[in-house]
Amino acid sequence: MTGPELADLYRAYIACLNAQAWPQLGNFVHDHVVHNGRRFGLSGYRDMLVGNFADIPDLRFDIRLLLSDPPYVASILIFDCRPRGAFLGLAVNGRRVAFTENVFYEFREGRIAEVWSVIDKAAIESQL
Repeated sequence: MTGPELADLYRAYIACLNAQAWPQLGNFVHDHVVHNGRRFGLSGYRDMLVGNFADIPDLRFDIRLLLSDPPYVASILIFDCRPRGAFLGLAVNGRRVAFTENVFYEFREGRIAEVWSVIDKAAIESQL
């Protein structure tokens, strides 16, 4: 897969997340996906995302920066949302917060096999 093809695949994955098209998630995520060193598997990864949308009803993944160097993708995602209750241990309680997430992905067999993710928690803290 070329860099532009992998970037297009990643954009389709983000569209799948934003549409909450969970039956299609397996088209983008490997059955044995690992997230930040934890083996989630596809069902655990799906459960994590479903939980994210339950906790943050207006959640939307927006790509700010996307670099593709097969088999890797690096992305900065932007969020502008109102998490319910606590988020990352912070009492957000429905207040609007904007923050970024820096994410690296490794693709295997055309699907995301490993994810390394860091959310800018300090940005959220400064807004509360």
